[in-house]
Amino acid sequence: MPTPSAPPSVSSDTSARSALRRARFTIVLGAYNGEKWLADQLASYKAQTDTAWDLWVSDDGSTDATRDIIRAFAAEVGPDHAVRLIRGPGQGFATNFLSALCHPEFPAGPVALSDQDDVWHPGKLAHARAGLGTGGPVTIYGGLLRMTDAGLQPIGRSHPPKRPPGFGNALVQNVVSGNSLVLSPGALALVRRVGVPAGVPYHDWWLYQLVSGAGGSVVIDPRIVVDYRQHGQNTMGAHRGFAATLERAMQVLGRDYGSWIATNIAALQAAENELTRRNRARLRALTAVPVRPGLARMRAFARAGIYRQTRLTTLALYIAAALGRV
Repeated sequence: MPTPSAPPSVSSDTSARSALRRARFTIVLGAYNGEKWLADQLASYKAQTDTAWDLWVSDDGSTDATRDIIRAFAAEVGPDHAVRLIRGPGQGFATNFLSALCHPEFPAGPVALSDQDDVWHPGKLAHARAGLGTGGPVTIYGGLLRMTDAGLQPIGRSHPPKRPPGFGNALVQNVVSGNSLVLSPGALALVRRVGVPAGVPYHDWWLYQLVSGAGGSVVIDPRIVVDYRQHGQNTMGAHRGFAATLERAMQVLGRDYGSWIATNIAALQAAENELTRRNRARLRALTAVPVRPGLARMRAFARAGIYRQTRLTTLALYIAAALGRV
């Protein structure tokens, strides 16, 4: 069974766990010109062993048959599974997901995020329900991935984080894959209180930051729960092996990474009231020192307890801080 990354600072609530056992999942599918891939993903919803789910689809301006496919699926599953199709804001995949979560009519309860081109394993929702139950009322769950080619032939897999998830990691790295990510009802309520932050580059990274920053639980399931299709059009591709680790280390030294960190920190500052006292202090320690070359910035990272999952990429991060890149 999956275990929380650390004892949550938000106390466990027996009634919340009881409600979780009875709750229906809302699957949020972010869609954009997905007609080539949707059939497999939609079929995997129907194959779930946990059948208590409904579906919201936020279509971000598709010009193909995506919307027609969703309407046909709604008719196919009938009254057993409510299907809601909404129009996305047309501002990219991250805002598409976050705006759906913050839609004024979005239902309370646990939420499972879904990409359009993957295939869920039959036990995904059941494992997520169990995993959420091991954390506190505010919990984010993620599972592992089997990478496949475009024809769904296996070509690799992901692995659990080497170091415990937490806010010090979330500030500079995401370890909760968006296509396996599930929010507890309390985590969804947190997201809705904060609203849609401006310009955050990745919705899953932001959700990891927000939940861990608020003292919630981060549960990483050691089981593979999703087939992650690699077809050359993915927003984010898979990263495997030493070469990928080296590539990530070089990415940390690049300009885009520093821009992502700055945008995320600005969003966290706007949501500071939702963070724990300790994490507010860590954020302030990091932001008190300007982004400019020198050891002061690197020391600020150390005081805030910032780390990535490997020694190489953590070293690259601290070098980037000393160079004034982050």
